[in-house]
Amino acid sequence: MDGNGRWASKRGLPRHAGHAKGAEVFRRIATECKEMGVEYLTVYAFSTENNSRPEDEVKAIWGLLRKYLLESIEKMEKDGIRLKFLGDLDILPPEYLELVSKTNEISARVSGMQANVCFNYGGRDEIVRAVKRLGGAEVTEKSLSDAMDTAGIPDPDLLIRPGGEKRLSNFLLWQSAYAEMVFTDTLWPDFTKSDLVAAFKEYTERNRRFGGVKS
Repeated sequence: MDGNGRWASKRGLPRHAGHAKGAEVFRRIATECKEMGVEYLTVYAFSTENNSRPEDEVKAIWGLLRKYLLESIEKMEKDGIRLKFLGDLDILPPEYLELVSKTNEISARVSGMQANVCFNYGGRDEIVRAVKRLGGAEVTEKSLSDAMDTAGIPDPDLLIRPGGEKRLSNFLLWQSAYAEMVFTDTLWPDFTKSDLVAAFKEYTERNRRFGGVKS
């Protein structure tokens, strides 16, 4: 969800205002994805590298996480959206971990789209942690996939990168091996259903071969 800080700076606002606006957009886009039949939506909320940002910006993002967790606990069952957090969550304070545990409990009894939120997440870090989880067991594609944060979640079909940058930025490196990628200059706080539909349309026009040949 790239471009929050730049969106705020263009308007003479503090960067955390952009993150707050970006959080609102995520709520709306998640609902629109559900209505359009998407089964899994995974968003990059906070990377392992984002911890090096200014303290007030990091603190604001963490505050938004807490707010989102509290809102989700209230609305998940009514909205029919399951929630799963991916990443190294060991750095979270006990209160946050309790809230994450509560969302896991609710998700276990809710059916519907699953929204995955990557927080304190890095693709390389995830691979390292997965190898450590295997604890010396034989490493195969399946065993490594099963040890990832995303175990049980299908690999992404489509990866949308807003904000004008054209790189993965350490996001789902293992899982995105054959994902189709769409890059847009739209900053995340300005991202709308029209941008989503345009990305889906571009995806449907791709010829996905997965390394093979299609006649």
